[in-house]
Amino acid sequence: MQDVDTLIFARWVIPVEPRGAVLEDHAVALRHGRIVAVLPAAEATARYQARERVHRPAHVLIPGLVNAHTHAAMSLLRGLADDMPLQRWLGEHIWPAEHRLVDRDFVRDGTRLAAAEMLQGGTTCFADMYYFPDTVAETAAEMGIRAVVGMIVIEFPTAWAQNADEYLSKGLALHDQYREHPLVATAFAPHAPYTVADGTLDRIRRLADELEVPVHMHLHETAQEITDSLAEHGCRPLARIQRLGLLNPALMAVHMTQLEAPEIAALAAAGVSVIHCPASNMKLASGACPVAALAEAGVNLALGTDGAASNNRLDVLGEMRLAALLAKHTRADPAALDAGAALEMATLGGARALGLGEVTGSLRPGKWADLACLALDPPGALPVLHPLSQLVYAADRSWVSDVWVAGRAQVRDHRLLTESPEALAALARDWATRVMAADAQEGNADG
Repeated sequence: MQDVDTLIFARWVIPVEPRGAVLEDHAVALRHGRIVAVLPAAEATARYQARERVHRPAHVLIPGLVNAHTHAAMSLLRGLADDMPLQRWLGEHIWPAEHRLVDRDFVRDGTRLAAAEMLQGGTTCFADMYYFPDTVAETAAEMGIRAVVGMIVIEFPTAWAQNADEYLSKGLALHDQYREHPLVATAFAPHAPYTVADGTLDRIRRLADELEVPVHMHLHETAQEITDSLAEHGCRPLARIQRLGLLNPALMAVHMTQLEAPEIAALAAAGVSVIHCPASNMKLASGACPVAALAEAGVNLALGTDGAASNNRLDVLGEMRLAALLAKHTRADPAALDAGAALEMATLGGARALGLGEVTGSLRPGKWADLACLALDPPGALPVLHPLSQLVYAADRSWVSDVWVAGRAQVRDHRLLTESPEALAALARDWATRVMAADAQEGNADG
């Protein structure tokens, strides 16, 4: 018999590759943090001797979910200013609060809270775009969650950097620090076309090509963004990005709610990945990403939550369900974005977008053992006629029982192993007081 570290037995295993496959009474063998085999349970018992055996007889085992776009530290701003237009939300509440509060402590504590929420919801990997990315990287590593940390670039000064040169310099130092890290990778993160100048974007393209890292950018998020770009640059943002050489397989284009047919064709031809954030776009009334048309064109699709300030939940399971339903609604086609395609967006599609498709995102031997297990025995899950459909259309993150990242258990029997719930609650209460005080201070200043 062969020795392995862990054998996980589940009623159903959904490997994502191939799309739509559901394996009954299977097991996944793990050794040294990686998947060794996916095979029938009886065969696993006969072939492997495991240090630990995990039996989940009413559960479905899937690849860990990938949150391909978030601003993790903004979990501390959850619920600050709901139900208002985007520019008022940003200008009167979010940006002033960030100006008053964002420092290393804010980013560390907000990322801790976000990582705990994501892990308990089955997310094993996230892509972040925020200030103090070195603190995000350090906190993600401590929490045991995989992260692609954005080397944020914006043209105006913040607590993190004063100008584009400093943003890039600090970002490159971060890249060098984590280039061999098993959990943390980096991506360039120019905020958006309207906040980053052509010269800076050109430098980012050259550096991204040289270092072979992704470029993570908000793009075509709102109709106003398109109008402003036409007025200032004489072209739509995507055309400007293409002219600067950034329309390529390294680009992670976030939101993309405003697209015309020729642009969809250009994205497909260039190999760009589109990150769909349905809840945030719906909540802020930004528009709907044309997911069905993008999928038909062959564009790689992924899911993101955006930050908790504009979504309120860092819940990729919820985004997956919304994405499937919204695609059907906007296309007037109930067959648009079926369950298998939706799960792929939430897993392998996200991994591919982040440049990690060969190491995570599906249950394939040789990949990192990033896994999530969900109980399909709550009343809302029964009867289980089709496990994949149940996962996409019915599952709730409270059903997540176990999570592994690189073979290490991070959630067991619904309990987070890396953080104390009481400590997180105390931390959140303290920040809630500070956030509300800063928001009130801004209101008094305006008055």
